[in-house]
Parts: sequence; structure tokens; C-alpha cells
Amino acid sequence: MAENFFKIIKSELIYQLPVLNVRQIQVELFEFIEIWYNKERKHSYLNYLTPEQFGETTKTKAA
Repeated sequence: MAENFFKIIKSELIYQLPVLNVRQIQVELFEFIEIWYNKERKHSYLNYLTPEQFGETTKTKAA
């Protein structure tokens, strides 16, 4: 699972960026994970929901 996550980071973020300094890379990684990966990207493992949507449906079912 972690290997797939890092493959996605490399192919969809790192290889697409020009050469950046360490601070810029930190900002890009944070935005990639917190904004795109967790809130916008649909995951087939989660029945094509975003992790945020999946969490909300799980809370609703548990309540």
C-alpha cells in the first residue's frame, strides 16, 4: 500500500515539477497529500470515493 502511494507521488507530482528547493518541495508535498490525494482523488479501494467522503459515510453508518 505504501509503495503504491509513493509511486503515485513520484509519477503525479515529483516528475512533473521543475527543480525546487527543499522548502518548495515540502509545500508541494503537503498540498498534494492534504488537498488533492485526501480530498479530491477517488480511490478504487474505497469504492471510488475520496478518503474524506469515505470517512463521512463510515461515521454515518457507525452512528
